Amino acid sequence: MKMKMWNLTIRIKKNDELDGKRLQTLLLDVLVNAGVGGATVWTGVNGFGKRGKSTLHIEGVSVNMPLIIEVVDEQVKLEPLLPELKRLVGDNGLVSISEVYVF
Repeated sequence: MKMKMWNLTIRIKKNDELDGKRLQTLLLDVLVNAGVGGATVWTGVNGFGKRGKSTLHIEGVSVNMPLIIEVVDEQVKLEPLLPELKRLVGDNGLVSISEVYVF
């Protein structure tokens, strides 16, 4: 049986901060406090966007690699969070939401 859900994707960089705190931590706190069923933080290896390249160097120190926070839940839980999530992300990333089917 398939069920219609929503996929929330937030794209930021590992070193992004807001008020001295890691942005990924702030975003996850919002999701947990809203009762979202779960979230996954994916680490990217390489990427680019309007703020330039974000690359992970395997040898030596890792440098500002891309992160994706992905959530699948009901629209009624995710949609109200969009203004707060976008406020936190600001111009540092991208927040998107799309309809998906879960089996």
